Amino acid sequence: MSNLLHFSGHQHFRTRLVLSILSGRHVKIDRIRPEDKNPGLRDFEVSLLRLLEKVTNGTVIEISVTGTAILLKPGIILGGALTHDCPLSRSIGYYLEPIILLAPFCKTPLQLTLRGITTDENDLSALACVQNSGMQVDLLRTVTLPHLQLFGISDGLELRVSCFTLEPASATHISQIKKRGAPPEGGGEVQFLCPIVKQVRTLNFVEPGKIKRIRGIAHAVRVNPQFSNRLIESSRSILNRYIPDIYLYSDVYKGSESGKSPGYALSLLAESTTSAIHCAEAISKPGVAPEDIGLEAARALMAEVNLGGCVDRKHQILVLLMMVLGSEDVGRCCMSEPTPRTIQFLRDVKQFFGTSFKIVPAEPGSGQLLYSCYGTGYVNANRALA
Repeated sequence: MSNLLHFSGHQHFRTRLVLSILSGRHVKIDRIRPEDKNPGLRDFEVSLLRLLEKVTNGTVIEISVTGTAILLKPGIILGGALTHDCPLSRSIGYYLEPIILLAPFCKTPLQLTLRGITTDENDLSALACVQNSGMQVDLLRTVTLPHLQLFGISDGLELRVSCFTLEPASATHISQIKKRGAPPEGGGEVQFLCPIVKQVRTLNFVEPGKIKRIRGIAHAVRVNPQFSNRLIESSRSILNRYIPDIYLYSDVYKGSESGKSPGYALSLLAESTTSAIHCAEAISKPGVAPEDIGLEAARALMAEVNLGGCVDRKHQILVLLMMVLGSEDVGRCCMSEPTPRTIQFLRDVKQFFGTSFKIVPAEPGSGQLLYSCYGTGYVNANRALA
């Protein structure tokens, strides 16, 4: 079957499923942990397949008896109001990231409610760049969604998870406060709302600019409320050396909104004069003081800013995919060096869409690269059926 693409291994599982559904090409993935003591798909990977079944219509997923191979025959991306309970082995961010890539191309606007863990140590920034893991929901809301707005996806785009928006003048309650859930028991809940578009805009984002402000959320659930203040104070001990415009919000949850387990975390983002955003995160660990978690997040943010570019490492795949799907014109974006995950994604994109990127140094000695490609002119055919 010429329409069938074949891959091996469990790495890059989510992105290959997304590319298959967007391109309409069948994909077979085998040799999924064949040598492991517990071979085959994990519970969170099966749950992701079930979620993709809910979001789409006509998709056929065949899993082998041993669970070491799957065959996906994609249908149309349907959307609508959906609810999904996520296993506690991965955070909600693991499931939300691939859905964010698919949601703008649904037949009807997506209203997805996910229940589970909102913050997970498996999904820290260093891992999210190179492994098959996700991000905290705070960063998905404050960083990932603004990246979608670069491509004209904005009206009605919302992720309801927290009490505050990251603007000092508008730190108000949103219409519906959802629940946080720390590992191991979870109990969190988020709602993702996304509009549909006919076609995404071509991107031309080559000026990183200078960092003008830093924002952040320190949240604490079922622990002493002072923990979030300790996170903020320790991170400020580093951040205050560089820039005065810093707002770090303390977000404390009580009662039923705080989930079932104790925990705390700090999410930071730095925005430049050209609206480039870099982000970092750190979450609580057993036996580690909140001050050390705050320092870890601040240092991670400084390291991310030091790499430069208009897009941070965690959002390279999102931006590159939207560039491929853009109108039939040349899209350009300045980024740092690709992560191993991004390199494999570029190889997969060439197989699914036949699109290659031209990557050249942005400026001599800067360490930044200019990524450019010719858009495929992808049109949301699902929307035309409505």
